[in-house]
Order: sequence, then C-alpha cells, then structure tokens
Amino acid sequence: MKTTTVEIISFGYLHDAPPAAHLTVDLRHHFRDPHISPELRYMTAADEPVRAAVLATPGIPHLVDSTASSVAAFAAGPSGGTVSVAFGCAGGRHRAPTVAQALAQQLTTLGFQATVWHRDLGEPVVER
Repeated sequence: MKTTTVEIISFGYLHDAPPAAHLTVDLRHHFRDPHISPELRYMTAADEPVRAAVLATPGIPHLVDSTASSVAAFAAGPSGGTVSVAFGCAGGRHRAPTVAQALAQQLTTLGFQATVWHRDLGEPVVER
C-alpha cells in the first residue's frame, strides 16, 4: 500500500486569497465563529477553550470525517502524489486551524502522513 502525504493549510479569507489546494473548505457561513464571544476573540486555536468550542459545533465532526473520506478518494486515484486541503474562515485564528488539526489527527490515525501549516494564525485579530 502506498503512503499518501497530505498537506493541510488553514487560512483567513480576510488576510489574503485562498491558497491553491485540491480541496478548499469554507467554514465562514455554516459554522459559528468563536470571534463573536469576547472571551475567545483574542485567543487562537492554540488555546483549549477555542478548540473545545469549535469541535463542539454541530456539523464539525461530520465535516472532518467527510473531508478525510474525500482525501482517501483522492489518494486512491491512479496518479497518487500529495493531496492538499485548505480550510478557511474569516480571520484564520479559530475555526480553520482547529479543523485543520482535527483532520491531521484523523488522517494520521488512518495511516496518512499529514503536515499542517497555519498561514494566518499569528495575524492580528480582524476587528469587525
């Protein structure tokens, strides 16, 4: 069995254009933004309260599972090679990096080699 490498990128649409990827998942409109909670606004996915809030959002666990299935479908194709997945949210500090890490953990469990890059995690909070 071949081992497929998966590159996962999290980003914020308010900082720059989405990176090139085989799969791009936009988390902005369907999943609650922790940014609206004052106690979470200045935290990031590096903080447990943010991760807990995002992962408890209805639909997120199913989205992670579905994305893992999509990656497996790409990996099963005859061309092989690296599969890239990008998760975007508004600022790139809460939803996208949390979901990116959750996908990486799941894919690693399934035998994939996953790397994660959080493009905008260190950017300042976007005041809206």
